[in-house]
Amino acid sequence: MAESDQPEVPAEAREVFTGDAWPRAEAYANMLAGPGVVRGLLGPREVPRVWDRHLLNCAVVAEAVPQEASLVDIGSGAGLPGIVLAIVRPDVTVTLLEPLLRRTTFLEECVAELKLSNVEVVRGRAEELAGKQVFDVASARAVAPLDRLLSWSMPLLREGGQLLAMKGERAAAELEAAAEQLRSYGVRTAELVTVGRGRVVPPTTLVRVVAGLPARSAQGARRRRKR
Repeated sequence: MAESDQPEVPAEAREVFTGDAWPRAEAYANMLAGPGVVRGLLGPREVPRVWDRHLLNCAVVAEAVPQEASLVDIGSGAGLPGIVLAIVRPDVTVTLLEPLLRRTTFLEECVAELKLSNVEVVRGRAEELAGKQVFDVASARAVAPLDRLLSWSMPLLREGGQLLAMKGERAAAELEAAAEQLRSYGVRTAELVTVGRGRVVPPTTLVRVVAGLPARSAQGARRRRKR
């Protein structure tokens, strides 16, 4: 990729990506703008907005991620937000979950190039991972409507774990539309959260859902109460 084709770096990027995170973020931006575009993982028109719309927008989600958490990035695609979170939060172990081979190949190349020792790439769907692993956090960006995302993420979360769904301006509407699904999963809380205030413009809007008991455990608890 020619230097003239590299995405312009906004001033706030160096404030968000500090220390060892900076060279990794810069290298990842160039991978998205180069191989990511060539392979169809990012549209050519997105190159000028790689930093503000993608990297910075995802990086501030780290504000909502607990220390030393295990995180699964559902439908990771080109690694947003999973790779970005792994860059800014080396204390977090990240599983990039993606069903398509061409995307997992790109993700593996990114992990190797950026030397991210806290990341694992898994080719598969959330339904296939359910019952095999549980996580503290599930992240998702532009994957599916919230009602469908709940069916994928809740079985992957421990009790008290949280889904962090990047939803933008439709966040409130999707939260309202998923009311029935939220009740059926017995979630503890479901709310809108804004992260990145004073750091990025505009700040990032999340739907944060805190999981209750896993579905099977909840059914068992209800049966025991009836006895």
